[in-house]
Amino acid sequence: MTIIQFPKDMKWGTATASYQIEGAAFEDGRGLSIWDTFSHTPGKVVNGDNGDVACDSYHRYEEDIQLMKELGISVYRFSVAWPRIFPNGKGEINPKGLEFYHKFVNALLENGIEPMCTLYHWDLPQALQDTGGWANRDTVKAFVEYAETMFKEFNGKIKKWITLNEPLCISYIANYVGAHAPGNKDLQLATDISHHLLVAHGRTVQKFRELGTKGEIGYAPNTTWFEPFSNRLEDVEACYREIDHQVRWFMDPVFIGEYPQNLVDWFKEKGVELPIEKGDMDSIQQPIDFLGINYYAGQIGRYKENTGLFDCEIVEMGYDRTDIGWPVYPDGFYNVLSYVTERYGNVPIYITENGACYNDEPVSGTVKDAKRIKYLQQHLTALSRVIESGVNIKGYFLWSMLDNFEWAEGFSKRFGIVHVDYNTLVRRKKDSYYWYKKVVNNNWFEY
Repeated sequence: MTIIQFPKDMKWGTATASYQIEGAAFEDGRGLSIWDTFSHTPGKVVNGDNGDVACDSYHRYEEDIQLMKELGISVYRFSVAWPRIFPNGKGEINPKGLEFYHKFVNALLENGIEPMCTLYHWDLPQALQDTGGWANRDTVKAFVEYAETMFKEFNGKIKKWITLNEPLCISYIANYVGAHAPGNKDLQLATDISHHLLVAHGRTVQKFRELGTKGEIGYAPNTTWFEPFSNRLEDVEACYREIDHQVRWFMDPVFIGEYPQNLVDWFKEKGVELPIEKGDMDSIQQPIDFLGINYYAGQIGRYKENTGLFDCEIVEMGYDRTDIGWPVYPDGFYNVLSYVTERYGNVPIYITENGACYNDEPVSGTVKDAKRIKYLQQHLTALSRVIESGVNIKGYFLWSMLDNFEWAEGFSKRFGIVHVDYNTLVRRKKDSYYWYKKVVNNNWFEY
């Protein structure tokens, strides 16, 4: 057995997102989001599932917080539903929305759990989508106004803020691949949105500083790692185009002040250009207090013409796969964290999402999810390696606290360490909950 030890000041947490767990979609003045519209459109979500009720955490948050307290976590990452605060995206504030999040944050604090708030985890108010959504620069302005409201309202109460979760998904997965709301399939549109998101992020950081808000602010891009099948230049370049799109496209502008030229040229050949306006890059390149990293899987890739967006073919290597079909590739976790640090310096990093989908159901009242535990062991071991290599890891948020609405997969995929029966909404701790509890409380585990 090997002991995997973590630093004494390591923060352990879990994470969720508003549309995936809250429910109460039509209560207390909440406006419609693009995910309400998308999930109610036939054929968009597996089994026609939607987040109308989800885990009903809007009504059951006290029970969920007790599960967190028993788990022993010191910090919890959640997101605010923008349409609960501004039902139309801007204009009139909904006081009941603010009241709910005050009650929720107060309950966290009373139970010794620090809140980390994500301002945008994909539930754009439908009213803003109706006027162009993130393709319209007015949405950037509306987002900054929404963020300002939250900063003022929760100043001193919430001290860790994330502007955006996974801008790649918001832009390219939702507006080029079309798998997420609003479901467009337009490369220029997706590229426009990717830039506007970074402008929104930067201007929100500027507003945070301008207001003198107490605490720290960052953002949470998703990452992957593509290992070249061979050392042939074509394979290496193909893999780095994939890495660069997930990592550098959304990080270089923030840390370096420019987009990766290889991808700018690549898109230009496809007739796609960035909609950069005067002052945009200065706004984006605001110093942040920490970087959130979401990581689930990596791949082996090689060059193949006309394959995907970047001429990169995924090579099947026989790796174990989770129940959502993603390869289990912990070396990719080590590699991407090392790469980010080598490129951007000693930036403080929180692992804002990492976890696995396994659809184990209760048997005689218990949920034995041994594969999830193995996944966590492998990835936390990789995390320990990068910490010992000098990467500045501040904390780890397991995704997810609860089984929940898994976007286009509906309720068919389970990521939680707490099982949710979607008929009765009964919560049941899985074996992985008890395993993670030991890690959180001991700061080490045996592997």
